[in-house]
Amino acid sequence: MTLMALSFTLVFVLITMFVSFWKKLGLEKSIAVGCIRAAVQLLAIGYVLHYVFGTDHFGMLVVIIVIMIAVASWNAAKRGAGMEGVFWRIALTIAAMEAFMMLFLLGLGIIEPKPQYIIPLSGMTIGNAMIVAGLFTTSVKRELVSSRGEIETLLALGASTGQALQGAMKRAVRFSMIPTIDSLKTVGLVQLPGMMTGMIIAGADPVEAVRYQILILFSHTASAAMTSMLLSMLYPKLLMTSDMRIRQLPEE
Repeated sequence: MTLMALSFTLVFVLITMFVSFWKKLGLEKSIAVGCIRAAVQLLAIGYVLHYVFGTDHFGMLVVIIVIMIAVASWNAAKRGAGMEGVFWRIALTIAAMEAFMMLFLLGLGIIEPKPQYIIPLSGMTIGNAMIVAGLFTTSVKRELVSSRGEIETLLALGASTGQALQGAMKRAVRFSMIPTIDSLKTVGLVQLPGMMTGMIIAGADPVEAVRYQILILFSHTASAAMTSMLLSMLYPKLLMTSDMRIRQLPEE
């Protein structure tokens, strides 16, 4: 794709900004800033990956993955404003998911131990875990409000912290898994995923592209489930005080 052809896609952004201005939605600045940031970030990472793929340096690979985890954790932790220690719990969970998935894929020889395989798959795994962590955190905060009476009643009857929060945590896990499960139901019928589409556009055999996409879907489903379940085990101490009272969290 030439730069001239790429520049024509700005028409879509301008149309969106015009509609926002016309309808007085006030989104013009956010759209412009978001598009500029996205373009700069993608161009920057493109040059970085070009260098890393060329040098095949293990240290650079680790640095990139650590930065991915840190940024993803910071973004997801914003959903848990007022929850002290939420960033480190999310970071630990995402790092654990990344380590598990990469050790599994590399250990079984499913992918080659090369940056051009590890970095894209890591990015998709970390990004998926970030979305699940954000949804889980949002749901947990809402559950504390809507289920406060239920939780306090269970505590008054002698239930432990884990027992009192069990129902809220189950609902939060289910809520955070909705996008992942819905995507499994509609993939191939409603949407063609990005990795598969990219491989086909690049000239790969569609059947081979489908195999890689199935690998991504299955690994993402597993990592999403494990992310939400692990967070459900790490969050109770964030939500309850030492004397077993529900913490007061700021409203969104």
